[in-house]
Amino acid sequence: MKLLNFIDNGIVKFGVNTKNGVLDIASALAAVQASAGIRVPSTVHEAIEGGTAAVQALQVYMEEVEKRGGELPFLWLNEEQLTWAPCVTAPGKIICVGLNYRKHAEETNAPIPEYPILFNKFNNTLAGHGDDIPLPRVTDKVDYEAELVIVIGRSAKYVAKEEALDYVFGYCAVNDLSARDLQMRTAQWLLGKSCDKFSPLGPYLVTADEVGDPNSLDIKCTVNGEVRQHSNTSDMIFHIDEIVSYISQHMTLSPGDIILTGTPEGVVLGYPPEKQVYLREGDTVTIEIEKLGSLTNRMVSESR
Repeated sequence: MKLLNFIDNGIVKFGVNTKNGVLDIASALAAVQASAGIRVPSTVHEAIEGGTAAVQALQVYMEEVEKRGGELPFLWLNEEQLTWAPCVTAPGKIICVGLNYRKHAEETNAPIPEYPILFNKFNNTLAGHGDDIPLPRVTDKVDYEAELVIVIGRSAKYVAKEEALDYVFGYCAVNDLSARDLQMRTAQWLLGKSCDKFSPLGPYLVTADEVGDPNSLDIKCTVNGEVRQHSNTSDMIFHIDEIVSYISQHMTLSPGDIILTGTPEGVVLGYPPEKQVYLREGDTVTIEIEKLGSLTNRMVSESR
């Protein structure tokens, strides 16, 4: 199932992608009462926290609404008319894994990590599909990074690798934008990773059952239509189950937490200095991951 968020009159609303368009769940619930005993999640975080039972309730309810589709055509929205919000709106934690693709580590002349390299971002970095991304005035070296995101669905602590995927609700795409000059200013990467809107997330949150094996997904980044990154999640050094298990040994993961799993080769930083052309005003970046859809954002000058 493909879940999403959109903005209507300044309010974030919850939707589900269907063959008829995007079903506006709040409007549907106001028009069609759910059958007795069915508790339909009205926000993406209710769906995440409710897990499999919530997804099943959504599926049953959508079937009920579709039976009355001819009477209620206004419940289905055209994606092209949406103002998208991040597909996860309020993660408790945003955890990132650095240098997690073998060829990316090689292109940046970095040693292959012995353990996952972890850092964090904050909720100020979240943005939606279609959002304009302001290029901060304090940097001129903003780089793109196509990444697969894990969305945690159950509280996880000391989870074994063999059980780790059971704690994943679903997956989405992100552009882990990075101001390289700020990132490399000190040994800590946080400054270059945490500028406003540096984590556009979406367009969909796709449930784990629909994705299947997360370690065999095609992943691509294009800038103004030119392919810059094209790889497969199979090139990860630490795979999804290893990442979830490793992090859970050190902190409790909670429903709605997101984990950015690293980027493949092809980033600007990986080019020789004379060939490095960082993102500029007007550039359009699209992150495309198999089964997860395409996430597109345009770079703009920061408002003065």
